[in-house]
Amino acid sequence: MKAAVMTGLIGGIMGLLISFMLNYFLIPMPDSIFANAFGNGISGLMSGFMGGFIGLLMYLKKNVVKEK
Repeated sequence: MKAAVMTGLIGGIMGLLISFMLNYFLIPMPDSIFANAFGNGISGLMSGFMGGFIGLLMYLKKNVVKEK
């Protein structure tokens, strides 16, 4: 459980950083509500994917590699 919390926290921080960089540098200020929702959706998709992916990699690195 402790490993899941730690890797989830690391993945969440990485997701936050990816979302922040996408919104600040790549996605301009929206002109409409739809553009805002679309930009937030893309940002959420990327940050969620990166957070989960990096969390999984950290879990595998800490637990699975040690067993071999």
